[in-house]
Amino acid sequence: MTWVLALILLPLVGALVLCGLRKNDRTAMIVALTFSIVEFLLMIPMWASYHPSGDRLQQTSSVDWIPTFGVHISFGIDGIALIMIAVITFLVPIVIGALGTADKLPEGRSAGGYLALILVQQALTIAVFAATDVFLFYVLFEIMLIPMYFLIGGYGGANRQYAAVKFFLYSFLGGLIMLASAIGAYSIAADKLGKGTFDWATLVTVVRDAPTGTQIWLFLGFFLAFAIKAPLVPFHTWLPDAAKEAPIGVAVLIVGVLDKVGTFGFLRYCLPMFPAASKTLAPLVLILAVIGVLYGSILAAGQQDLKRFVAYVSIAHFGFIALGIFAFTQQATVGSVTYMLNHSLATGMLIVVLGFVMARGGSTRISDYGGMYKVTPLLGGMLLIAGLSTLSLPGTNSFVSEFLVLLGSFETEPVYAILASVGMVLAAVYVLWLYQRLMTGPVRGDALVGAGGGPGTAIAPELGAKKTIKDLGAKELAMLVPLVVLIIGLGFYPKPVLDTVGPSVQATLSAVQGGH
Repeated sequence: MTWVLALILLPLVGALVLCGLRKNDRTAMIVALTFSIVEFLLMIPMWASYHPSGDRLQQTSSVDWIPTFGVHISFGIDGIALIMIAVITFLVPIVIGALGTADKLPEGRSAGGYLALILVQQALTIAVFAATDVFLFYVLFEIMLIPMYFLIGGYGGANRQYAAVKFFLYSFLGGLIMLASAIGAYSIAADKLGKGTFDWATLVTVVRDAPTGTQIWLFLGFFLAFAIKAPLVPFHTWLPDAAKEAPIGVAVLIVGVLDKVGTFGFLRYCLPMFPAASKTLAPLVLILAVIGVLYGSILAAGQQDLKRFVAYVSIAHFGFIALGIFAFTQQATVGSVTYMLNHSLATGMLIVVLGFVMARGGSTRISDYGGMYKVTPLLGGMLLIAGLSTLSLPGTNSFVSEFLVLLGSFETEPVYAILASVGMVLAAVYVLWLYQRLMTGPVRGDALVGAGGGPGTAIAPELGAKKTIKDLGAKELAMLVPLVVLIIGLGFYPKPVLDTVGPSVQATLSAVQGGH
């Protein structure tokens, strides 16, 4: 059994165990956390066994699924898939730890069911990144919507059903359009080889020589599905609603991992399979990317809701990632791939820290807070670190990625790079403004100063009673310190990640440049 198969199967086993613990929340937490930590530990030897200079796809396995149509259950990883699998195994223990600190389950909901869905979501997401059969990828792309639908719809906020249905319909529709394009690629392979196949490596060698017009139509089917998932403007409208209504831990998975399936799809499927279409339609994608950077930044600055703020920040960041991918340079694409990792870490930490803020104040409105640093200095410090990484301050992990994207994009697309660089200025505005409103000045706001309370107290509306605002505890710090270590460590020493993704990026760009 390969490490990849072990990483897919272990969370599923954990989910089955948790299904039998639906009435014991504490035991369910311990079991889920144990499985997630073991999962992370299994990822370490997988990373160590990966050789960037070796075969394009490693840790491969394949068994027949539907032989008549050339469909296989096949998995394998390249450097790009490896870092995304690594980040999800790193984030899931933090997501589980958020339950009981940043997250409170709705009345009548068990921790066992919630955590089982988290582990199923982890397994399916890893499988999506590792799939090397296009039909299998499509099936997993659609199935992974199911646990997320129930996580949002069953455990989210007041408008959770609306947000869950909107999320599901957008992504499901995009997947159906992608299926039509996958069938088109299958037909091209059948015409040229005499037998159809969904094998990714075979389709790359066959479909890339199809006429440009054919490639464009097939490209658009894949691109639309991935643009919705990413999300690129104007296909982004599901994200603010989903992020606002989802529990904090689920929001970390949506913004930190799930939407990376879209940008991963650009790199794994759109570029190497349809190189002529990718080059032809690149100007359109670049326009959408720059619009996303500016639009997301401006709307983030104007948000009054903490969760929606994070959603629009992510939309702006995904504009940078798309810009780097469709600039078609080594530097820009490496920057985009590392941005996928670094965005997961920075935004994941930002969501968790804001979750701690909301858990203390009982409100998602920014205007309900102020001067928190006076009563929660550790929380204020962690928010500052997350914010500085989000705005790509030199010395933090995100700076390296953003710098490479803009430097590499300027070589081939200077106008788009210059326009996107305005987003760096806007990022400083919306991050520092948020920090100022939440943390600086006198203690103020309905969430922190309630009727009959003084500084450092708040009203718990559901109880009608006063509670004291406490600083971060040991459990909360244990969740955040690993994120801080990676944010600063990768800011000063990104070489392990750059070395891992470099050859895979080069192989992808070679396929584009050598295409029809």
